Amino acid sequence: MPKQFEFRNDNGETLSGVLDEPTSGERRGVALFAHCFSCGKNVLAASRVSRGLRDRGFTVLRFDFTGIGESEGEFADTNFSTNANDLRAAINAMRQQGMAPEILIGHSLGGAAVLDIADEIEEVKLVATIGAPSDPRHVVHLFDDAAMQQIEQTGQAQVSLGGRPFTIKKQFLDDVTEASVLKKLGASRKPLLICHSPSDSIVNIDNAQKIYQAAKHPKSFVSLDGADHLLSGKEDAEFVASIVSSWAVRYLGASDSAVQQLRAGTANETTKTEDDETGVVTVTERNKVFTQDVSAGGHRLVADEPASAGGDDLGVTPYDLLLAALGACTSMTLRMYAKRKGLDVDNIQVKLKHDRIHAADCESCEDQPGKVDQIRRWIRIEGDLTDAQRQRMLEIADMCPVHRTLHNQKQITSEFLEISDS
Repeated sequence: MPKQFEFRNDNGETLSGVLDEPTSGERRGVALFAHCFSCGKNVLAASRVSRGLRDRGFTVLRFDFTGIGESEGEFADTNFSTNANDLRAAINAMRQQGMAPEILIGHSLGGAAVLDIADEIEEVKLVATIGAPSDPRHVVHLFDDAAMQQIEQTGQAQVSLGGRPFTIKKQFLDDVTEASVLKKLGASRKPLLICHSPSDSIVNIDNAQKIYQAAKHPKSFVSLDGADHLLSGKEDAEFVASIVSSWAVRYLGASDSAVQQLRAGTANETTKTEDDETGVVTVTERNKVFTQDVSAGGHRLVADEPASAGGDDLGVTPYDLLLAALGACTSMTLRMYAKRKGLDVDNIQVKLKHDRIHAADCESCEDQPGKVDQIRRWIRIEGDLTDAQRQRMLEIADMCPVHRTLHNQKQITSEFLEISDS
């Protein structure tokens, strides 16, 4: 269940937040979520993305800005700068609880706010935006001409936002006019993830392009194809949570030297090594834990053990890699056969599972004591094939090179690799 998290802003007003914490498994990181303009901590985008990250091992705080939802204060007295100050107050409160955020996530105007303060917060390693404007002044287009004229003449006006009335004062317009998010962003080296829908009718996709162009590497962009601005579709919020999680783990799980490379914008460049050229796979331990960095032919991946086995669950397990090798080889072999025979095959999928079973339960095992390894393989072939053609492809699956390697007699030798002084 979410926990209540209250703290005070610079004016001594109590702001109301919700802390979504993982109930089990590995703790992958701590995030702070900033909601959209005039929304609140319980807007679907904030609540669903936060819960999605919680389910993936992240602790996430989402709170109501001053004058919104359950937080104290007057909305009419707030502006972009007070929102940024509220974020600083939240970070300080989290810091006092021993969980300073490593990730800042902002939706819409909240995205501009996290971009505004990210570089000044030492503990923050990553920044992610969702449908964020490149300039806080973008919110002004939400006010009609009559309201803008009244604000200029009387100093304030009541506007309707999301079907609710809000009072906007001239100081708000003056404040957003003075904000310069892109200038600050250009000086930052913290990894940035930009999530934006091409069909966003509130904050158009051009804003994402401007943010991307202003940011330095490392930076990433993910298109939220078909999503609306508020992420009202549950599947869209779930997709954002999965993307942010996968992206964050890559950086938070990296060694200190790797993080420095990423901040310098060099980690995205692939460096060929002698091992890559000769087809040698190199596996290097990370920080005296189970996590392993795997290099093969210029490609990089991570292997690890699940939390239940004492690992950090940052990558696939060794047996998963073994199954992946067999599954990939099986599918490739079947595709090559289908092409050679001109078969109408639309798609091939291979699922595998590894178990250790008692030899007595294995019909194909010959008088072996104890347990034996069993790999079960399920193959799905979509296409217009006869029963005879399907049966033949099942036979071809057993001819894939990795399958043969696993069945053949194997010789594995080990020797020390000399450590160079250089």
